[in-house]
Amino acid sequence: MSEQIFHDSAHDSPPRLKWWMGRAAIYGALILWAVICLFPIYWTATTSFKMAPDVMKGNMIPWVDFTPKWLGWKSLGLSPDTIWTESTVRAEFLKRFMNSAITALASSTLAVVLGSLAAYGLSRFSYRFGVMRNSDISFFFLSQLILPPVVLALPFLVLYKELALLDTRIGLILLYTLTVLPIVIWIMRDAFAGIPTELEEAALVDGLSIWGAFLTIILPLALPGMVAAFILSLVLTWNEYFFAALLTSTNANTLPVMVASQTGSQGISWWSMAALSFAAILPLIVVGVALERYIIKGMAAGAVK
Repeated sequence: MSEQIFHDSAHDSPPRLKWWMGRAAIYGALILWAVICLFPIYWTATTSFKMAPDVMKGNMIPWVDFTPKWLGWKSLGLSPDTIWTESTVRAEFLKRFMNSAITALASSTLAVVLGSLAAYGLSRFSYRFGVMRNSDISFFFLSQLILPPVVLALPFLVLYKELALLDTRIGLILLYTLTVLPIVIWIMRDAFAGIPTELEEAALVDGLSIWGAFLTIILPLALPGMVAAFILSLVLTWNEYFFAALLTSTNANTLPVMVASQTGSQGISWWSMAALSFAAILPLIVVGVALERYIIKGMAAGAVK
C-alpha cells in the first residue's frame, strides 16, 4: 500500500513541478516588467533629492550611494524649510499646475461627452454622407491623428490671433478637445458595440425614448469604457507640450512648458527638473490608482484595444 502511494506521488510530481515552474516564470516576467515600467518614476523621484555630483555619478540608492537632500524641492519652494515662506517660484508652479489641471480636466471631460455621443450614433445608427458609411466616418476620425502637429502650427497661430485665443485656457481646452476626440470616439465605439442592442429595444418597448434608454440603460454599462477613455485623454492633454509652448506665453503656460524651461547658462538643473516632473506626474498616479477598477473593467470589456 505504501509503495503504491509513493508511486502515485512520484508520478504526480513532474506535472506539479512543471505547473509551479510555469507560475514562477510568469510572475517573474511580470515583476521584471513592473520594475522596468516603474524605474523612470523611481529615477525621477530619487534625482529630486540628489546633489549635482550624485546626479553626474549616477548614484541610485538613497542612503547607500548618496545622502538625500532637498535641493530640487527647495528650488521650487516646496522643501520643509521653504514651504511656509513666500516663494515666487512656488507661486509660478501653482499657477502652471492650475493651468494644466483646468485645461486637461475640461478638455478630457468635453471630449468624453462629445465622443461618447458620436460613438453611440456610429454604433447604433446607419449614416451616409455621399459615399461614406459608418466605417468610413470612423476611419476619418482616426485619420486626423496622422497629421503631424507641426503642420497645424501656423494655421492655429493665425486663427487664434484672429479669435483672441492666444495665451488663454479656453484656447487650449478647445484645441486639446479636438486632439483627443478621435481616440475617445474609437474607444467608446468599441464599448457601445459590446452592449447588446436588445437592452435598448426592451427599454423602448417599456416606453423610454432613445435618450432615456441611452442615459438610464446604456450609459451605466459603458461607464468603465468612458473612465478608461477619460484617463487616456487626461494623460495625453496633461503631458502635451508642443501647442502649450506655441500658443501660450505667460497666462496659460502649463507644467510641461515649465519642466522644459529648467535650463540655464550653467546647463540643465536636473534636480529641479526631476522635482518638477515628479510633482507633475503625481496627480496622474493618484487618479490612476483611484480609478483602477474602472480601467480594468474597461479593458476587460474591450474598450481599450
